Amino acid sequence: MNETSEVVLLKGNEAIAKAAYRYGYDGYFGYPITPQSEVLETLALDKPWETTGMVVLQAESEVASINMVYGGGASGKCVLTSSSSPGVALMQEGISYMAGAEIPGLIVNVGRGGPGLGTIQPGQADYHQAVYGGGNGDYHCIVLAPYSVQEMADHVGLAKELMFKWRNPVIILSDGVIGQMMEKVVLPPFHPRRTDEEVRQQCPWAANGRGKEGRRPNILTSLDLDPTRMETHNRHLSEKYKQMEQAEVRYEEYHTDDAEYIIVAYGCSARISMKAIDLLRHEGIKAGLLRPITLWPFPEQRLAELAEQCKAMLTVEASEGQMVRDVRYAVARRCPVAFYGRSGGMLPSPDEVYESLKGMLS
Repeated sequence: MNETSEVVLLKGNEAIAKAAYRYGYDGYFGYPITPQSEVLETLALDKPWETTGMVVLQAESEVASINMVYGGGASGKCVLTSSSSPGVALMQEGISYMAGAEIPGLIVNVGRGGPGLGTIQPGQADYHQAVYGGGNGDYHCIVLAPYSVQEMADHVGLAKELMFKWRNPVIILSDGVIGQMMEKVVLPPFHPRRTDEEVRQQCPWAANGRGKEGRRPNILTSLDLDPTRMETHNRHLSEKYKQMEQAEVRYEEYHTDDAEYIIVAYGCSARISMKAIDLLRHEGIKAGLLRPITLWPFPEQRLAELAEQCKAMLTVEASEGQMVRDVRYAVARRCPVAFYGRSGGMLPSPDEVYESLKGMLS
């Protein structure tokens, strides 16, 4: 088994798959759907069950997939699933159950244009679904937004850390551009899967039997018919989410030190916006980029600070405008916030972003 890092040329979807078994994930349960099918296909080709013991299973549906992740996470194992927009929509009940029962697990969404079945072309219209929770109840998932193939791989490792740190589902919200594009990526060295004894020690809450100590079996469920206990549990979750908002905000800045105009974008839109910023800077227009890496928790405080220094902000998305609402909330009228987006599988171009921001100067 390779104990060192490896540099290879991969699609973003392939990087997700290879990173999963290198980071020591115990299982993958998924169902093929464009544009993320290469995740399952790569795992099937690489056969990690022969080298690491990782379970790889094509489930009969997306609903079955998320419930298998629920079961695996409840036993203290590190497991994931992947899908695309309409497939993740089918998983929302299970994701809500996982959040309510505080069960760790990773859900990868390689987004495409919608609504409904939509198109197989890339899109970013799943922001609300991921950030605000498409399922029922008061809950949050940590939402990571990679903008490169390297981050697709890296976020699989980060998700493993965060899901167990907080006993909470984590979503990698990608898009069809990042999932299908090819780049050089440094894959991590192999991390051994935890032994059953290590799982017992690290996850005393897990539903994995009585153990040698003969303790009472753990029962993990989101169901409680006593409203007083349910409210107490909800307030416990709410406090946990506040702690996550303090500890887990991540973002990246590009030319913001002297920026008079700030573009806010994530995923493929951030890459497109960087090119537009270079064009604007070439003309002497001081533009910069704030790229949220965590869409939840959102970098509200940093956006509020940048709003004090800049003349205006422009939010760029491959949607009809979803993240822009969070930007406007964070800015709180400190500066104007405009929006530019394309949807239905169409993407903004650098020239379009360039022209949109220039239009704000007049």
